Amino acid sequence: MKKAVVLGAGISGLASAGLLAQAGYQVTVLERNTWIGGKSRRVEVAGQRMDTGPALVTFPEVWQQYLQTYDSLGSVKSAEVAKVEFTQLAEIGRYFYKNHETVLPVLENHHWYEAWSKFKAQHDQVTKSISTLLTAHPFDPKAMPALTNMLKVYGFRITTSSYMNSLTWMPQGLREVIAIHTLNAGVSPRRTLAIYASMTAAMASQGISVPVGGVNELPQALAKLAQAAGAEIRLGEKVVSVRKGLVQTETESFAADVVVSSLDPEVLGRLMGKPAKPAPGARSCSGVAIYAVLKKPLPVGTVTHSVVMPDEPEELYRSLEAGVPPQQTMAFVNYYRAGEIYPNEKPTVAVLLTAPADGKKYDINSDWVRAEINRISKVMKLDSPIDELFEDHIVLTPEYFGEWGAALGALYGKTRPLWQSGPFHVPQHHNIFRPWLWRVGASVHPGGGIPAVLGGTLLSLRKLLKKKI
Repeated sequence: MKKAVVLGAGISGLASAGLLAQAGYQVTVLERNTWIGGKSRRVEVAGQRMDTGPALVTFPEVWQQYLQTYDSLGSVKSAEVAKVEFTQLAEIGRYFYKNHETVLPVLENHHWYEAWSKFKAQHDQVTKSISTLLTAHPFDPKAMPALTNMLKVYGFRITTSSYMNSLTWMPQGLREVIAIHTLNAGVSPRRTLAIYASMTAAMASQGISVPVGGVNELPQALAKLAQAAGAEIRLGEKVVSVRKGLVQTETESFAADVVVSSLDPEVLGRLMGKPAKPAPGARSCSGVAIYAVLKKPLPVGTVTHSVVMPDEPEELYRSLEAGVPPQQTMAFVNYYRAGEIYPNEKPTVAVLLTAPADGKKYDINSDWVRAEINRISKVMKLDSPIDELFEDHIVLTPEYFGEWGAALGALYGKTRPLWQSGPFHVPQHHNIFRPWLWRVGASVHPGGGIPAVLGGTLLSLRKLLKKKI
């Protein structure tokens, strides 16, 4: 029986372990932390449960394709082991930009409705194409129709910025709301393919969902699937060396015919003997994430996901690229009432500030964070700064993300060339000069959320197992 060692028990590592174990490998997952899920971590604040990392799930068909693939590879059937139930939210979110306020999809009585409807109609045709490209190699014949559909929409305007700027009929405010979604990949609209412009329309067409119990239900389910197929998950195991045929932790050695890494490329490089100094180059953004339990609910009408934008998005993009705090940032405010999604007795909120990858530690009274908390509270028309409603809270910072992820806390590591963004990062999954090493997750994907992570896993494992799955 061939042996596989998976580095990291994040979503992609656990997903890889399940497929490999189903395909007959002896699988060991090594995770340095004491939790599963990577960035999708379950924490407890004031006795209430909250999940860090991704707050929603898009393109649910990618999750279904993963389960079908798992079922096809072995005797264990996913439905008998773990079942994740999803609840669909009424809107993508409520957006605040300068003097504009709107939900997406834009409502019929809003002054952006006509422009939004035109944009959405143009992009409805590429929604299915995005799903295809998330799980198919771009040079796969079945991906060609998807690429053709996209070219009809974008033409030669290959970046999100150039494409959105060409839509002169669209109000600037709506253009900024759509374009800023590229920060889900950690970089500005100038550095991402135009496909990211379609993501907003696709989410509006399909809706967005949250697993009942929180997003961490997905890695919990993946862990159960991997273990049911025979994989061993070992937490608190810090890997110190990776070589052909051998993975060494602080206490033990593991023989490996195959190594699947979900680690950041620089982290993996150090384990393989490369210099420890971070390589120069631009990095994706980081975050200051505040998770809090509230003393009382937020005002009636507060939606699950609010997005407070900066008045000058370009200043935000420049600051993030320079690695310095912006004057104003893009902030997510994710609010759950008692008993909503989570089995909590009290309401909870996550205030997520897009931050530079500077490796620093912040708290809610750091000058920049304090200014943003006050601004966000004012924009959302709260009577007082939102932290005055906190019963208790924790803060995750670039320092935290840098301790076990990418250098300086960059959520998606170093930025990649434009041609490797979106679904076109496939060449990095495998290097023919190291046939024993395969990469998934943070090692290759440039953001894009859970569908990109699962889709990348399917792409990589499909090649590794040398069969149509």
